[in-house]
Amino acid sequence: MSDSETNAVAFSKDLMYGFAIVLLAALLAVSVLTQGFGIVNPAVPAGDGTNGTQENKLADTVLKSKLETYITDNLLADGYSVEVTKLEAFDNHLMLATLNIKQGSTVLQEAQAYISNDGSSLFIGEALRLNETLPKDDGAGDGSGTAGTANTTVKVERPKAEAFVMSFCPYGLQFLKAYVPVIELLGDKADLEIRFVSYAMHGKKEIDGNSYIYCVQKEQKPKLPAYLRCFLESGNYTACGATAGLDTAKLDACVVQLDAQYNLTGLFNDQSAWAGGQYPPYPVESGLNDQYGVRGSPTFVLNGKSLSVGRSAEAVKTAICASFINPPAECNTTLRSESEAAGLGAVASGTSTGSASCG
Repeated sequence: MSDSETNAVAFSKDLMYGFAIVLLAALLAVSVLTQGFGIVNPAVPAGDGTNGTQENKLADTVLKSKLETYITDNLLADGYSVEVTKLEAFDNHLMLATLNIKQGSTVLQEAQAYISNDGSSLFIGEALRLNETLPKDDGAGDGSGTAGTANTTVKVERPKAEAFVMSFCPYGLQFLKAYVPVIELLGDKADLEIRFVSYAMHGKKEIDGNSYIYCVQKEQKPKLPAYLRCFLESGNYTACGATAGLDTAKLDACVVQLDAQYNLTGLFNDQSAWAGGQYPPYPVESGLNDQYGVRGSPTFVLNGKSLSVGRSAEAVKTAICASFINPPAECNTTLRSESEAAGLGAVASGTSTGSASCG
């Protein structure tokens, strides 16, 4: 591979996140935060004038093999691999590959990458087209958030924070571990809510897990932190109602009613309704997903603006406290500054340097 082709691989060896996946998960997270890496049709073909054109297109089997070999050998830590599960034309120059990142036979995360038709260049991130207009950052952020994201929020009397998650997304769980201590600290000083991404990536248990958390928050919110602490550790969304001292009959009735209202089980069973034929919808808060441009789990929204924030209780608390006109005394409390570990586990039981997402 030439230097110019190597430069087309948009990644950095310094980015190492959870699961010991040395780049790919990291780049996926970065692509969410930056609206991708600007993959566009080249105005002038590279190299000999035919690079990436349909005429020089390699067979799909060859492209798949090149992707799997290159990513596994160069972008992943030992013990991890990638499998190309789908390859489709993105345009006349690029192919879009759907990937499974695996540890042994276990699939850890689905991802996407782009490869030029001739197999010379790899792009990781979201493809952007120059004839499409992206929303502009209307805040005074530091440039690390998504387009349309303000990393400096408007100050208000009573902040409103909304954390959009999938209940079994490892990174959504990571964020909730950081969020729970903040709810316990500031829950009567600010409106701190848990919201849900409008599709699920982790099976029927995620549909049900979402609904149980939704109903606890809706009808028995004072016990939400205790319920979440139990759920985050065990993943047992049904048993945690009793553990947290909830009215379980009331909770179960709410879940049944929510399922009927949004036809959640019906949509799960009807694969023709799944997003891209892969993910069942969870439409309970789809309007808010559209309003805020939610694209994965977790997405943190503060006072109506998406915000990039660390996965520690102290980082989340600091962001919310910075949005008070008059911060309460609770903001002087120092919470845990270490980033929480991804996946199930007790709050404050592990650490991670990762900030990837599902979506």
